[in-house]
Parts: sequence; C-alpha cells; structure tokens
Amino acid sequence: MAWNEPGGSGGDKDPWGNRGKDQGPPDLDEVIKNVQKKISGIFGGKGSGGGSNSGNSKGIASVFIIIFGLASVVWGFAGIYIVEEGKQAVVLQFGKFHSISSPGPHWLPIGIQEKFLINVSGVRKINIGQGSDEALMLTGDDNIVDVEYVIQYNIKNAKDYLFNDVLPDQSILLATQSSVREVVGHENFESVIKGKRIAIAEEVKVKVQVILDNYKTGIQLRGFDMQKSVAPSVVLPAFFDVKAAEQEKEKAINKASGYVNSIIPRAEGQAARVVQEAEAYKAEVIARATGETTRFTKILREYEKAPKVTRQRLYLEAMETVFSGTNKIMVDVKGGNNMMYLPLDQIVKSRKSSKQTDSELFNNLNTESTTLNRGSSVIENNDRSRRTR
Repeated sequence: MAWNEPGGSGGDKDPWGNRGKDQGPPDLDEVIKNVQKKISGIFGGKGSGGGSNSGNSKGIASVFIIIFGLASVVWGFAGIYIVEEGKQAVVLQFGKFHSISSPGPHWLPIGIQEKFLINVSGVRKINIGQGSDEALMLTGDDNIVDVEYVIQYNIKNAKDYLFNDVLPDQSILLATQSSVREVVGHENFESVIKGKRIAIAEEVKVKVQVILDNYKTGIQLRGFDMQKSVAPSVVLPAFFDVKAAEQEKEKAINKASGYVNSIIPRAEGQAARVVQEAEAYKAEVIARATGETTRFTKILREYEKAPKVTRQRLYLEAMETVFSGTNKIMVDVKGGNNMMYLPLDQIVKSRKSSKQTDSELFNNLNTESTTLNRGSSVIENNDRSRRTR
C-alpha cells in the first residue's frame, strides 16, 4: 500500500509527516560534547561510544596525517627557487635582510623568508633632455646650450639598490643633471658644442659615480654619452649665421696662409740669388783689383827699366781703349790748319745697307786708305814747306 493511501499504517511512512512526536531541534550542549569526543578520539582519547567510535577516530587521524604530510611536501617544494645567471636574489627573513643568493638552485622556508630577484648584469638606459627644458643649460660665458645625453648603468650591489634607494632612476636623473650643469657651467659655449665634448662626458661620469657611491645606491654608471649639444632652437638661425661667418674666416685664413707659404719661398729664393750675385760681384771686384795691382806692379818694373818706351806704350793702349768705342775720329795736325776726318760710321752703315761682300769691303777700305795716305802726304808736305819758310 502506498504511503498516502488511507487506512493501515501508511500514515507513519509519510516523509513529510511527523516522524516522532518528541523530535525537536538538537541540543547545543550535546553537539559540543560530540565534537569534543571526536577530537579526543583523533589524538588517542577514549570516548564513551565503544569500539565503533574508536575505529572512526583512528581513520580520521590517518587522513589528517596524510594531509599534513602532503602539505609539508608541497611547502618544501614551494621553497625551491633557481637564480638565473646575471641575477642575484635578496633574501629577507621576517621582513629584514638575511642574505644574497648567487646564481644557481636555492631553498627558503615559505612564510618565514622571501626573496627578490635583481638583475645585476643587465645594462639599463635613461634618456635625458630630449625635447624638454631639462636640456637647456647655462655655460660659463653666459650662453644657453641645449644638451641631450644618455645614461647607461647597472647594479653592482643588490642589497643597497633594494633598501637604500626607493627611486633609483630618479636618483640617477637628479645626480646626472646636477653634475652636467656644474661641468657645463665652467666651460664656454664653443667647448661644450664641439671642443671638449668627450672630456666633459668623462668628467660628468666621474662626478655622478661619486654622488651615487656617497648615497650607497648600489648603482654602477657604465656610460655617459652626449647625444647632442647645440644652441637652442630659437637662436639656431643666428647660430648658423655665426658658423657660416666662421667658415668664411677659416677659408680666408687658409687662403692667406697658402699665399704666405707660396710667397715666402719665392722671396727667400730671390734673396738667396741676390746674395749669391753680391758674393760673385765681390769676388769679381776683388779678383779684378788683385789683377790690376799685379799688372801695375809689373808696369812699374818695366817703367823703371825703360820709362820712355813704357809711357809710349801706355799712351797707345789708352788711345786704343778710348777710340774702340767711337765711330768718328778727328785728327788735328800740329802747326797746320787742316784736320783729317775718318767717317767710320758711314763705312759701317754702307756695309749694312749694301750687304757688300768681303772683297768689296776690302777694296773700299784700300781706296779709303789711299785717300787717307794722300791726305797725310799733303799734310806732311805743307808742314815741310812751312818749316822751310
């Protein structure tokens, strides 16, 4: 019979009916006592439930032991970690520094210690001054220069880097800006933009490293590179005009230097030639004077031997020297009014104009000589007749 059929005992089978007139909510004290019995059974206590309760307690204890063992294994494996090459692990114990782990496998107790991996070999880079007012600096000669630079650094001490510097990038930025402004402020404009850029970069690098070491940041500056150092954009046209003028100046200087280099050797050569000519003239004059002295000495000796003959010879030589440079000769005979003229210039001109042969010239000379002889004879006869009278 179904539980909902009338009659019989089906009414007692109604699941929604009252299973016991005296059944009510469980007693709280009874629940607490049951929990205490189960706990005491787990840890070896004897309950009042007899043998069945003891068996249940042993099963629950075994489960808890297994769970505890698995949790211990998981906890142990969770503490294993590997530090990669080029990194270091900073280990903290209860929030305080404990040790630094080098590359390789390590283990730490989870919940007691914790680690922070730091890349100590990687090079970090910071660009400063690109398109910002941070790049504008004042030089030692009161000019403004736009400087852009790049900083490269790595970590040399993981502990200092992690604990002593909260904002390492900001610290590097401030230290570098301070050092760059200090160095640029002691240099003139030309030195900053082209003359001493490498020297300035090295000096800034040293100053920045000193600041970072003083604050124990654990940072090693690897490089400082000045990417650009020019005049500000607002004055670039004037700056380029100045550069063009400087180039023209250099061009003019080079041209003048080239002219100097070309004219000086030529002048030196001319001076050397003049000196050589003067030396040659000096030697010639000395030699001629020496020769004249020797000749005069010889003539003196001849004169002492034969004065009359020597005077005559000297006279003839002097006349020969005088008449060798003239083309007209006038001969005056003593005691007479006649004068003999020898037209040597006409003889030379007639020779050039008519291009006479040597024989014709010889005949003309003979004719002229005959005429001269006749003239001389006439002059002599007149002289004799004058003497006779």
